[in-house]
Amino acid sequence: MLYGYLACFIIPQLNFGDKTGTLMATFEQRESGWWQAKIRRKGFPDQSKTFQKKDDAEKWARDIESKIDRDVFVDRTEAESTTLKTALENYEIEVSSKKDGYDVEKVRISAWKRDPLAKRSMASLKPADFAKWLAIRLNSVAPSTARKDLALISHLFTVAIKRWGMAVSNPIAKIEIPAEDNARDRRLEVGEESYLLNALQGACSDPSRENIWILPLVQIAIETAARQGELLALKWADVDLEKRVIRIRGKDRADGKSRTKNKDKYRDVPLSTYAKNILDKLPRSIKGNVFQTSSSAVKQSFSRAVVRASKAYIKECEKHNTKPTARFLSDLTFHDLRHEATSRLAEKLAMHELMKVTGHKDTRMLARYYHPRAEDLAKKLA
Repeated sequence: MLYGYLACFIIPQLNFGDKTGTLMATFEQRESGWWQAKIRRKGFPDQSKTFQKKDDAEKWARDIESKIDRDVFVDRTEAESTTLKTALENYEIEVSSKKDGYDVEKVRISAWKRDPLAKRSMASLKPADFAKWLAIRLNSVAPSTARKDLALISHLFTVAIKRWGMAVSNPIAKIEIPAEDNARDRRLEVGEESYLLNALQGACSDPSRENIWILPLVQIAIETAARQGELLALKWADVDLEKRVIRIRGKDRADGKSRTKNKDKYRDVPLSTYAKNILDKLPRSIKGNVFQTSSSAVKQSFSRAVVRASKAYIKECEKHNTKPTARFLSDLTFHDLRHEATSRLAEKLAMHELMKVTGHKDTRMLARYYHPRAEDLAKKLA
């Protein structure tokens, strides 16, 4: 009778046993008053967790032991000890730094590392956490930006599961993300190109203050429909001015290889006489790149030039007492030049020839960049 009484008193405090009576779970009250549960089973990694109440510790231990007995136990130690911030740092080193778009993605990673969710463990992050984050984020950014932010986290969890063997599920896959309509049909309106190039020309006149490469970069972009990143990666070794051809290889990767956005090794793009003359006047750089500047510098210089061009346009309108057009130079981005160039080239090249120049794999994607003006089509019908 006494033995039974002692067993009931001692065993729940010290351990649980499996079906064979083997001791597995032990419980220890720490100086803080919290209870630490420890589980040791041969063939399985040790498990431990601390709880404020002993009942919670025992409940957790019974759950883990039950899963071990049923062979459904998954070790979540790494997921529980790794914060989102740490995972992002590892992701940046192992994955992001090897991407073509690393310059852009590292900014997004830095922003995530400053977010309150970055302090949470990977195991604790739930779909509801990111659904709440998304609702707040959409108050300040466009859906396309929020989608890209979440796409980064989604891929992070995919890498954590497949490459790092972390016992987590992808929370982004279980939330509803608003659809985006980011198709643009922005082209240069009448007069915009002239004002823009004049503003860029003024920028190049003072090399100490502005980017001297921005003007020729914009001019070549309009002539070739090449992407900004492709032009910034262009080397003189891939420029043949005699044949009037440039070979677009894309951005150099960490593995020493390069590729275009559609993963081709390269594509050859013909040059107009105007484009050839622009390149012929550029100095040959020591590093071998045609345009010695960065994407961040281009973004800044282009934005400043658009502002200067807009002010010059408004000033000209005031001089002639005419009303400025509200849309003039508004919402113009560097990538819109690819739309403009593609639409211009479509007037001279057949569809299959145009796809070779722009690098599009199918006509559906090409159609997103081809925006003929109705008045130009009317002229053809006439």
